[in-house]
Amino acid sequence: MTQGQAESYRILHEVDLRDYLAGRPKLVTVLGGAPGDWSITEVGDGNLNLVFIVKGARGGVAVKQALPYVRLVGESWPLPLSRAHYEYLALTRQAELAPGLVPSVLHHNDALALTVMELLEPHIIMRKGLIAGTQYPRFVDDVTTFMAQTLFFTSDLALTAAEKKEGIAAFAGNHALCKITEDLIFTDPYRVAEQNRWTAPYLDATAAALRDDMELHVAISRLKLKFMASPEALIHGDLHTGSIMVTGSETRVIDPEFAFYGPMGFDVGAVLANLLMAYFASAGHERAPGERAAFEAWVLETVESVWNGFARKFLDLWRAGATGDAYPVSLFAGEQGAARLEAERQTYMQRLFADTVGFAAAKTIRRIFGLAHNIDFELIEDPKRRAISEARAVRLARGMMVETAAFPAIADVTGAARKLRDWQAELSG
Repeated sequence: MTQGQAESYRILHEVDLRDYLAGRPKLVTVLGGAPGDWSITEVGDGNLNLVFIVKGARGGVAVKQALPYVRLVGESWPLPLSRAHYEYLALTRQAELAPGLVPSVLHHNDALALTVMELLEPHIIMRKGLIAGTQYPRFVDDVTTFMAQTLFFTSDLALTAAEKKEGIAAFAGNHALCKITEDLIFTDPYRVAEQNRWTAPYLDATAAALRDDMELHVAISRLKLKFMASPEALIHGDLHTGSIMVTGSETRVIDPEFAFYGPMGFDVGAVLANLLMAYFASAGHERAPGERAAFEAWVLETVESVWNGFARKFLDLWRAGATGDAYPVSLFAGEQGAARLEAERQTYMQRLFADTVGFAAAKTIRRIFGLAHNIDFELIEDPKRRAISEARAVRLARGMMVETAAFPAIADVTGAARKLRDWQAELSG
């Protein structure tokens, strides 16, 4: 599947890409028809890469090529092409652990930093569906299966110490992408940074308060340390609703180029944060008061179901398949040992939930004051309405990060969000 190691990197535009695909018999078979008749459309709306949709007489493929810089910023911010290699490794591992929940990889070329995948149709980016107020009945079961399977089976609970260390080593070179996270999520929103932005002037005072909030600075620094120093499992690293494609009956997780061995709560927290932001943004998208009430209720139910479903599936895997070197079963023999181990499992999940709450807060704040924002908020045309929705999300996030112990259960998070739904922030400007 991997080929072209002797090639030199070049950016493939339409003509080059057509010729490249035409030289791969497997892909020609998938597409069908004459290469000259294939349609090629660049659709990348992310921050880093080129993404093409190629369609032929028989079928289609998605082609992703990494650029040697951050697309959102330009050539002034160089970025290693090796991220495409780590994305390929992650996709193949995730396909083994959570079959049917990631796109199939049809071809990969390390030298060109290029991956060809199955074309997901009629799937759409989940974030866009949420903005439109669409509910997705399969999402909870699919995303909780994905997270439970990929996180448990790459952790010390399922792997020997040697296997785990080999996994860490395989992804250790993806440090440039980790550095982006470390800066843009855990550092820049809390200091003066050139690339920060927010809904000015309405959130000027809130942005200034973040820079002076020492309790928040301590909390975010602890989370940053955990992100850097806790290789608990192979995490997706960017698991938001823009990295999930859905239909009413299917879910696919895409774009794991930030993958590395890190804290499990970062992935789970990212999913919850983006659902909570969709909830708060919903008020800015309604045309009449209350018209999106059913959707908003579903979002909060989904927040609860994501955590509860993940925790149940993760614990079921632990009870049934603890083959790793952590918590050796020989130390927990008999009824007393089994009971004590079960109590320890519950304590483990409580710690993981606390991590999840903190990381969800960090992901929320960066999307409102950092470099890359969510269109959930950005597509609210009235800037004051947008700022009100964002201020509600920030108020919840600050509480979740600084007073994490006040959120011992997921219902405490959704309850606090519900109370803030109509809170009228005091805005600047």
